[in-house]
Amino acid sequence: MLVADNLVKTFVKNEKRGRKAEFNAVDGISIKVAEGEIVGVLGANGAGKTTLLRMLGGLMKPTSGEVTFLLDGEQLLDELKIKGQIGYLSGNTKLYGRLSTRELLSMIGSIHGLDNPEIEKRIDEISDVLNMGDFIDNRIEKLSTGQTQRASISRCLIHNPRMYIFDEPTLGLDIISSSAIIEFMKKEKKSGKGVVYSTHYMEEAEYLCDRIVMIDRGRIVKMGTLDELKTETGKENLREIFGSLIDSKEALYE
Repeated sequence: MLVADNLVKTFVKNEKRGRKAEFNAVDGISIKVAEGEIVGVLGANGAGKTTLLRMLGGLMKPTSGEVTFLLDGEQLLDELKIKGQIGYLSGNTKLYGRLSTRELLSMIGSIHGLDNPEIEKRIDEISDVLNMGDFIDNRIEKLSTGQTQRASISRCLIHNPRMYIFDEPTLGLDIISSSAIIEFMKKEKKSGKGVVYSTHYMEEAEYLCDRIVMIDRGRIVKMGTLDELKTETGKENLREIFGSLIDSKEALYE
């Protein structure tokens, strides 16, 4: 289980005439993500989603607040062990273009301390799940957008983490690639993995997520299951709920 308690992240921005001002990109967010649960994070551009996910994944230190990782009911304190239980996907992640996906996974598996037989087994499993057999031995720089995204996701899986943090994994992908990734996430949930899933696609979130967290200007404006959100807002779908709660024209930062 991943537990975030009152997370705050403060940055400094430039204003007119060279003046600087502090602002909170994330401003007091608390959430829990259990194993076997997909929690969707929704917000307009600049709402603080990526900053929040970076803190949850241990890539960014909060200004205040705390992120706790519980494994089988016990808190992990070692930072490397925590990161070893998380698979983090960001749109900013760069892959080694001259490597094939198989070579990339072998390298990352070694970094995580897996032996060669285990690495080969995991690569075969991941290739099957993400349907990468046709391109796993091709150089990454030669892959299509959808293939590259599946290669990027595969590197998050090689060490078999207990928690995934995915920042817009289907952005810009075709329907076939998007469907493969979405169905993969459902399978991982059934196997007991926890997932934090940020997306701009409302229908995708409706289909996948057990709970939804909507944030605006660094704060949670509404959180709950889809049925709870429908009841509280009187709206019929997530797109209408989002539109009634979030004014995208006022999104300030990220």
